[in-house]
Amino acid sequence: QEVLGEDRLMAILKERELRIYWGTATTGKPHVAYFVPMSKIADFLKAGCEVTILFADLHAYLDNMKAPWELLELRTRYYEHVIKAMLESIGVPLDRLRFVRGTDYQLSKEYTLDVYRLSSVVTQHDAKKAGAEVVKQVEHPLLSGLLYPGLQALDEEYLKVDAQFGGVDQRKIFTFAEKYLPSLGYSKRVHLMNPMVPGLTGGKMSSSEEDSKIDLLDRKEDVKKKLKKVFCEPGNVENNGVLSFVKHVLFPLKSEFVVLREEKWGGNKTYTDYEALEKDFAEQVVHPGDLKNSVEVALNKLLDPIREKFNTPELKKLSSAAYPNPSKAKPGEKGTKNSEPEEVIPSRLDIRVGKVISVEKHPDADSLYVEKIDVGEAEPRTVVSGLVQFVPKEQLQDRLVVLLCNLKPQKMRGVESQGMVLCASSVGEPRQVEPLDPPAGCCAGERVYVEGYEDGEPDEELKPKKKVFEKLQADFRVSEDCVAQWKQRNFLTKLGRVSCKSLKGGTIS
Repeated sequence: QEVLGEDRLMAILKERELRIYWGTATTGKPHVAYFVPMSKIADFLKAGCEVTILFADLHAYLDNMKAPWELLELRTRYYEHVIKAMLESIGVPLDRLRFVRGTDYQLSKEYTLDVYRLSSVVTQHDAKKAGAEVVKQVEHPLLSGLLYPGLQALDEEYLKVDAQFGGVDQRKIFTFAEKYLPSLGYSKRVHLMNPMVPGLTGGKMSSSEEDSKIDLLDRKEDVKKKLKKVFCEPGNVENNGVLSFVKHVLFPLKSEFVVLREEKWGGNKTYTDYEALEKDFAEQVVHPGDLKNSVEVALNKLLDPIREKFNTPELKKLSSAAYPNPSKAKPGEKGTKNSEPEEVIPSRLDIRVGKVISVEKHPDADSLYVEKIDVGEAEPRTVVSGLVQFVPKEQLQDRLVVLLCNLKPQKMRGVESQGMVLCASSVGEPRQVEPLDPPAGCCAGERVYVEGYEDGEPDEELKPKKKVFEKLQADFRVSEDCVAQWKQRNFLTKLGRVSCKSLKGGTIS
């Protein structure tokens, strides 16, 4: 999708073949979207490149401990087996690849010294900004997440490559590397980026969002079940996860796609370019049911060799050890039948559109407003918000806001607050805050929900000790087009998307 440093790339190719690396942090189980970089790695090998695959185990730990230290070695072994099985599934010769683990060299004296050297010139702002699309963003980030981009930049030097390949979500880390590697006396590298494949639910396909992805080891019945649930509206080619999968995974691997259907509907049809398939789907020549069934058949052909390879006692044992089933925890621990964990999902939040009736300064706190907000109840709610330094009083008066209504009421400097105004907040300094905006035309009291979680009943009151809101809020983000999201799923009302004015890439609290 994008190349940074094309001039350097062409200069290298005049002299020799390109040395390139692709890295993956060994966190959640790899899913079918990994076929996108795998097919590109096949292209690089066909073009004569020397390709290194990095299993970034240390990165997996630094990214908010997505891989616990005690599971790091097991998950790295799992990734090594599954990535090799994927490559074999699409006919990539493994003998022409170099496989490296991050901890093979990232714990050396030289590398560690370079981490310290880099940390002496990188600003906290630049480190946080670089990792914004890749490292999990939380309200109080760990120092480890700020180290992550620097390590990825140093990998380019220590792997002795000319170029790094990754998704467009890595762009900020790539530009960070181009800016800071020369400050240590190392050369800039070329960066090549493939598009991000939408998940089956429309957002980014994510290891942490179960319904958005198909695991490489999912059974055939699981694949069928997940595809059956996918939204795939007749004629709708926008944000269509099934069509996107055909475009970004199946066509690049096979150069064709066969729509399977009964003779009475025209029989099977082979497409040799994606645009023709998209056109037929838009014109409803191809039915969503036939598209899903055809994707299911094509996908299972790719997954069968991987499933077969993992159908051995040794790899079954590795899989269950690397990703232990919570239900098999010891008695009394979370996940046992004696202590069934509560499902933390967005429908548990009672979020509504509110209209600000009045705004006054808190009598005992200069930084706080006391607002009366209509949320469709008999009486407006009293809400205390720390917005004085960010939003002028006149900008709040009579405006529509988004209010979390089922927090336990609590006193703030003597005034009981009966809700929380949800706001977008900038990632960098100086801090900027903007209240979220419901779509124009909404009424006070209208429900705000997360896409895909429309039907659940909110808790009557969120218990503070269970931290339901805090756990969900860790994945609240503002998209690049300023839409409020949870795990890439939009906040919606019946009139459309909830957004903010300008703080793209920000957090929500």
